[in-house]
This record gives sequence, C-alpha cells and structure tokens, in this order.
Amino acid sequence: MRALLSLLRTGSGWRVGAPAAARLPQATSAGSGPRRAMALYRTEERGQLHSQDYRIFFKNVAGHYISPFHDIPLKVDSKKEENGIPTKKARNDESENLFNMVVEIPRWTNAKMEIATQEPLNPIKQDVKDGKPRFTPNIFPYKGFIWNYGALPQTWEDPHQKDKSTNCCGDNDPIDVCEIGSKVLSPGEVIHVKILGILALIDEGETDWKLIAINANDPEASKFHDIDDVRKFKPGYLEATINWLTYYKVPEGKPENKFAFNGEFKNKAFALEVIKSTHECWKAMLMKKCDRGAINCTNVQVCGSPFHCTPEKARSLVESYRQLNTVPSTCETKASLLPSPFILFQSRVWISCQSWPQPWDPSVSASPVAGS
Repeated sequence: MRALLSLLRTGSGWRVGAPAAARLPQATSAGSGPRRAMALYRTEERGQLHSQDYRIFFKNVAGHYISPFHDIPLKVDSKKEENGIPTKKARNDESENLFNMVVEIPRWTNAKMEIATQEPLNPIKQDVKDGKPRFTPNIFPYKGFIWNYGALPQTWEDPHQKDKSTNCCGDNDPIDVCEIGSKVLSPGEVIHVKILGILALIDEGETDWKLIAINANDPEASKFHDIDDVRKFKPGYLEATINWLTYYKVPEGKPENKFAFNGEFKNKAFALEVIKSTHECWKAMLMKKCDRGAINCTNVQVCGSPFHCTPEKARSLVESYRQLNTVPSTCETKASLLPSPFILFQSRVWISCQSWPQPWDPSVSASPVAGS
C-alpha cells in the first residue's frame, strides 16, 4: 500500500505562478513535430484560481484585450506567417480544413472551465453549480475529460433555430470541440485543428454538437483526414467518447444523454457544413439580426458590428476585475484540479488521493487502473 501511495504521489513538474496557458501539466509526445506557440494571442489571469471571480482574459499581438468568442477568427489563414515563420504547408484538400480552437479544459482534468458568453469580452471562467465552482465527476474508468475540450470561435448554436438534422434547437453556445491529439493542452491556448467528424448530442432537448478534431501540429496529425481514421489509428476512442458523454451528468442526478442519428459519428464533410451553419448564426447575432438573448457580443476587431468597442474601452472593462493577488502553492494548485478528495479505484481498494500517475489513453489497449 505504501508503495502504491508513493507511486500515486508522483507527478509531472509544475511551474508556480505560470500563465494560464502554461500552468497545467504538459504531456510529452513522441517526435519533434512543428512548434507553433500562441504567437498571435496571450492570456492574462485575474482572480483566484478555482474561485468564482477567476477569469482568463485574452490579448492579441498588439497587446489589446479581445474576446476569444468574437475576435479570434474561425478559420486559419494558411497564407499568413506566424512570428515571422511561414506556417507548415498543408495538402490542398486540407488547407480549407484548418480552424482555430480555444482550449477551455485540458484532458484528464475535472474543472469545468468555459467561455463566459454572457460577460464582456467573454473571458474563460469556471462554471458554478450550487454556489460553488463546478467539477465534472469522474466516469469510471476515465479521469476527468478524455480529450482537450474547447470551442471554435465565431460560431453559435442558435437556441431559437431548429436544426434540420436533429429537429432540436441549439444550446446557445459556440460549437464544442473534442481534440484527440497526444499533448495535454492548457486553458486559454489557441491552436490550429483539423476537423475529422462530428457527433450530435441531445442535451436536455437541445442540440449540442461535438466536433472531433486533432491538433494540426500533433506528430500524428498527417495520418488523420476523416472520422474513419480515428477508428483506425485510435481504436476505442470514439466508443469511449459515446460512453463518457452518455453518463457524465448521471452522478449529478440527471438522466443519461441521448444522441441523434443513433449515436453515429458523421464525417468531415458533414461537420464542415455544421460549422458553416453555426458561423452564419454567429454573424447574424454580431450584426444584431437575431435574438441574442443574454449573450454579450462586445468585440474589438469585428468591423461593422454594432457591438464593436475601442481597445481603450476593452481595457476599462477588464480593469473592473481585481488583479490576481495570490498564487496557490505547487501542492494546492495540483490538488485543485481534482475534486477533493478524489477517489481512485485501484485493485478493488478505494483510495483517497490527490494525484494520478499516468492517465489512460483510450487508444491503447489497457488503462493503468485495469493493468495495475
């Protein structure tokens, strides 16, 4: 037992006081694929991590505060350069399949971070439930979210528009992305992703699309072109995705989630049409051509939008949040990623612990839990 607990306490290194996009543990990946950092965007934290006033704000390359929901382009311009370095050449049929993804939740973590759609400049915040920061339960045998989870900017699932494919209205959020690459990302990272397919979750009567994508800079990204490649190169991952999404709200007393198309994953072509539709809905909202409800459309870079504001106004909005005064210690930061206490099932013994050794990847044959 002592040896087991010692193993469980072993974890990757942590940088206390690092920016949001670097604070969480980073997984190492095989190969030395192209490195493309957040050259165009950086983040700034305000408030105490895992408190109700914690926010991650975004800045552009000029240092101006922006909205990750409205100001970051949906598509990647493959002709542009980043940091003076030409972007990696894509195949002709893939140059139109590169999108920006805003990472909200790193894989293997539980804190329910999300773009604050109803706040000015839409920073990332932690969802609140019953007056407390929300942590998503673990669904055995998984630890936290099983992908890097986030959203495509400049998309919106209109809650007043019934989707012709699902016959349900949208969920009032930007479209969600499940990124299946090898690297554990961080909240606030903006990455380029290749779209592979899509799943139609029906969440309490609303359409909640889940895009399946891979980081364009992942060492294995060149293998993936459509949804069938996920089945081929990461067997079990799509099945794990269905299982996780079906049950993740059950521990909270809610019913199992349902899916349109009998839980069938649609291919890339179908996914791209859904993205196009949600982008059109977003444009109508930004131009005040539909009912946006409580969505905050303040932006700095969308020309012609009636919600456009100056960089000075954006700065004044951010200054209304208090500065981050204290930084949790290494142990506190690491432990705060998990519900306290986090219960791990190991060799038929329930153990209360605050760390996890090597997270299970559904694309390999066995989990560390089953294989221990």
